[in-house]
Amino acid sequence: MIIEEVKKELTGHIIPFWNKLRDDENGGFYGFMSYDLKLDKQADKGVILHARILWFYSKAYITLGDKTLLDNARHAYEFIKNHCIDYEYGGVYWMMNYKGEPADTMKHTYNIAFAIYALSCYYNASGDKEALELAYKLFHDIENNTLDEYGLHADKTMNAILHLIEAYTELYKADHNEEVAKRLKFQLGQMRDIVYTSETNALKVFFDTKFDLVGDIHSFGHDIEATWLMDLACDTLGDEELKKQFAEMDLKISHNIQNIALDNGALNNERENDKIDKKRVWWVEAESVVGFINAYQHSGEKKFLESARSVWEYIKAEIIDKREGSEWYAEVSYDHKPHDWKEIVGPWKCPYHNGRMCMEVINRGVDF
Repeated sequence: MIIEEVKKELTGHIIPFWNKLRDDENGGFYGFMSYDLKLDKQADKGVILHARILWFYSKAYITLGDKTLLDNARHAYEFIKNHCIDYEYGGVYWMMNYKGEPADTMKHTYNIAFAIYALSCYYNASGDKEALELAYKLFHDIENNTLDEYGLHADKTMNAILHLIEAYTELYKADHNEEVAKRLKFQLGQMRDIVYTSETNALKVFFDTKFDLVGDIHSFGHDIEATWLMDLACDTLGDEELKKQFAEMDLKISHNIQNIALDNGALNNERENDKIDKKRVWWVEAESVVGFINAYQHSGEKKFLESARSVWEYIKAEIIDKREGSEWYAEVSYDHKPHDWKEIVGPWKCPYHNGRMCMEVINRGVDF
């Protein structure tokens, strides 16, 4: 049954892999492992990577209760607290060098959102009030300042809004602050009223400063990820009207993704103009398992469970790397070939999506 399978993957494969990447000399976790499993102990350390590792170990401790997980969460927390936060000007840096010194001082709303997400979850796991204070510091940095999203070809993105929703949901869990609830509802409203399009039951991706659409891209993975994160936000808020609105909207999105993106047992990546990118990306597949289970829980339609199972079977067969000392491939081609130019660990390649999938399956208790 799927719960037993994902728990084994989490505890017997994903967690042991990341445990070995702990850097006790310089702090945090090592920042890069190549496809051929060469660990670069002097690679730069991504702040998004570390926020996601902090979230992962915190949530794993909440889920499994193993105190070694909380110790690794604390180790990641100390690195973020002592190295990654800009206490003078606000926000968090983009990249640190292997010693924990700023390597790229760019500030990005997306990155700050992940720090809030991680710090809030660490507080929820540990009760460390300092972590919650830092989460609120960063929350006010976002809400009180205009933080440009440098490095993108668009002024606003669906992805940044989505991960603000994710971060504010976790922060609201901590102490049910009404200011956080207000801003969370605002971000949900942007997704419902601006990002979502009822004509296609899809989420638009890139916007300019006036929220006019930039480009013609449909990100299948972000759509299915957004469905369950938005439903979770509404559930956490306890707002019955919002829960109803988003359950209906998210089911429409889930049906659409199931109809247009599920292909030979797994999810294609995205559409740009009239071209479908059919590579299979580790995080897209992981999020689709959770998204389809969530859709089943809201609809009772068993075809969603069938889709979740098909993707999990694909993950087991194609995405999980069977080599000793590895974890999951980042990408696999449509014809089943791992992309050997993609790293196993990197600024974006982390235990957040696949570890979260395992924990969501465990915690949701839908076995099939």
